[in-house]
Amino acid sequence: MTYVDDLANEYKDIMTKYLFDDQQYEAIEMCHTFSDKVIQIDTSPEEIVTLHMDLLEEMSIKDGELIHSSLNILQEVLIAFGFTYRDYKAMLAKLETHDKELDVASSLQETMLKTPIPVLESLEIGAISVPAGKVSGDYFNIINHENALLSFGVADVIGKGIPAAIAMSMVKFAMDFQGATINPSESLQKLNRVVERNVNQNMFITMFYGLYDLKTGTLDYSSAGHEPGLIYRSATNEFEEIDAKGIVLGVTDSAEYEQRRVTLEKDDMLIVCTDGVTELRKHDDTFIDLNDIKDMIYETKDHHPQDIVQYVYESLTRMQHANKKDDLTLFILKNTG
Repeated sequence: MTYVDDLANEYKDIMTKYLFDDQQYEAIEMCHTFSDKVIQIDTSPEEIVTLHMDLLEEMSIKDGELIHSSLNILQEVLIAFGFTYRDYKAMLAKLETHDKELDVASSLQETMLKTPIPVLESLEIGAISVPAGKVSGDYFNIINHENALLSFGVADVIGKGIPAAIAMSMVKFAMDFQGATINPSESLQKLNRVVERNVNQNMFITMFYGLYDLKTGTLDYSSAGHEPGLIYRSATNEFEEIDAKGIVLGVTDSAEYEQRRVTLEKDDMLIVCTDGVTELRKHDDTFIDLNDIKDMIYETKDHHPQDIVQYVYESLTRMQHANKKDDLTLFILKNTG
């Protein structure tokens, strides 16, 4: 006997108790349990009506008063469907309101986090940042100090949704405000204090912060628990990994950040990304290999960095598992000499 047969027998038992055994109260209570069961298996109201009609025929109930009385049972069962439908409509209304709020938040974030990419004589820059949903927890920022120095940051909020977007907007404003403070380790210390004091205690931010000297090609950098950067060396056609010690922003206001220096020679590139790139899930549910990213960059190394990041993004989109997306940001500096 199937589960559906059991439900049919249960409904028949309810009708018997209500119509013939003078157990109306018990039958009504059984209606409530029965309703819960059929709703859980996605039974439609039409199927319940059909079951009721079939049982009237099977039980040879032809008396008008009994048929009329049996409708009390049907009504009691279908009341639960009415509640479910109203709950469903209420949920849809809330989702619609939530979607509108997300649209507003997305528009505001796009405006507030928009970062112009400067055009410079000896340096080419490419950047792309794509949210997994309507709002993003990723961010990149560029500050041209107009004295042959360029500050930049790539960050990722450990969290999602509107709270993450708000936190990232706050980091941008803090970074812009302290523009005169161009030392990467000192900048991260100040940003860390802002995050620790103003962001939810369960939300943290990783960040790679760099200062590039256009005259010498030197790059000073610090990291707050962010993904290591990569440098493509044109002379050797090889990649090297760069990183610096530092805890994520927002854990403790006394955190200090290591600062290191590296030099980009002509046609060398710095690549910084968020974990939406390095921990991307492929269609077969495996993680992407970093060598795949290196191969994509190598294939397009002679192109402008903006073309490179676009190519990598489009390649990753084709590889990505549709239901396991994350915010994705990729940032490239290329020393053109």
